[in-house]
Amino acid sequence: MRYLPLTDSDRQTMLSQIGVGSVDDLFVDVPASAQRDGTVDLPRHLGEMQVERQLSAMAAKNMTASSVPFFCGAGAYKHHVPATVDHIIQRSEFLTSYTPYQPEITQGTLQYLFEFQTQVSELTGMPVANASMYDGSTATAEAVLMAHRVTRKSRAVLSARLHPHYTAVVENLSEMGGFAVAQNPVGDASQVSEAEDLLALIDDDTSCVVIQNPDFFGNVSDFSALSAAVQAKGCLLIAVVPEIVSLGLLKRPGDMGADIVTGEGQSIGNGLNFGGPYVGLFAAKQKHIRQMPGRLCGETVDADGQRGFVLTLSTREQHIRRDKATSNICTNSGLCSLAFTAHMTLLGGKGLRHLAQLNHAHAVQLSKSLCALDGVDLLTPAFFNEFSLRLPKSAASVVAALAEKGVLGGVPVSRLSPDAGLDDVLVVAATEANTQEDIAAYAAALKEVLA
Repeated sequence: MRYLPLTDSDRQTMLSQIGVGSVDDLFVDVPASAQRDGTVDLPRHLGEMQVERQLSAMAAKNMTASSVPFFCGAGAYKHHVPATVDHIIQRSEFLTSYTPYQPEITQGTLQYLFEFQTQVSELTGMPVANASMYDGSTATAEAVLMAHRVTRKSRAVLSARLHPHYTAVVENLSEMGGFAVAQNPVGDASQVSEAEDLLALIDDDTSCVVIQNPDFFGNVSDFSALSAAVQAKGCLLIAVVPEIVSLGLLKRPGDMGADIVTGEGQSIGNGLNFGGPYVGLFAAKQKHIRQMPGRLCGETVDADGQRGFVLTLSTREQHIRRDKATSNICTNSGLCSLAFTAHMTLLGGKGLRHLAQLNHAHAVQLSKSLCALDGVDLLTPAFFNEFSLRLPKSAASVVAALAEKGVLGGVPVSRLSPDAGLDDVLVVAATEANTQEDIAAYAAALKEVLA
């Protein structure tokens, strides 16, 4: 039986109340190129086997990261996830896609979230971490809002080398909240430091400066001096780490003086999944703990003296804070954080360092192979597993031509930042999942394309 409780009159009343003439007016913000004219041409019904066959044929049109040499990064990375992770996350005491609303009966969930927080704290070098967030971009936006609360100021300064998607999310939340955002010009992708540009943007109403390390172009830097200079001006330093595996080798953000650290945990335990779901990481200094968004799990003992876990802080609108909550969008990505915890536990500290070393070694080898070609220049003097190249022609056209040859060769800067004037710059990533044959295939294909 169909359940359509609204009459045409009801719908018209609702449209009139919000000030639009038709349902179509609700979608004016969706670009015409993303809209479909008419109905989807699908059969009304098929048998299960026929549906599976038809959908499999449609899916086969995708060029997936596992089917060809794959060198795309820019915030999402192809790493090997051991089969053991999938086994562990399906155990009944752990498995959940959401968050503990009845913590007294979800001890398994609370235990792995407690361990997740501990791992993130150790990785970032920060005293406290929360029980995860949606993804790296929303975690960064929440960090900016937290900085506003801590400092009682309402303006954020963003690095031009912050991932464009992260910048867009920060700007979106800031616009809705009535906060100001400033950003320095992108400049040249080979520019090593932008500290002076960022410090020049700070004024009396600035609450924070947001930087990324490694940055969008792959540059690795020590921002200790910048952190001290920012804090001397009464602001917080927010450090963003989209490639969390990098912390297996690089100096931790907390050790460089960051006040808040956010990141994307997809690289550990989670596949690319065509863009999600992912898991946001969020850590901060102890003194700011009550302004942190989301939930924090703690360890305790019960009435019998047995070890147990509890929700220590839950300052969300769904709990006790209502309109005074520190956040109302930061559900934790429970299953993704469980996968992160399982994979990180399997790796351990030594395993993470070895994994990071493999990533860097493969990236170095790839950069040497590609830069040996005429017209290809390396723009990133110090990198982890991702670097930028300047090509003798449009990076987007090169990527398209490489795809025709069965190689996914990276992300053109123009795709994510079309107004930056860097149409010939390509961001390339290599991980432990890339073989020697993959690297050789990329170099051979790029040579043909550029010829």
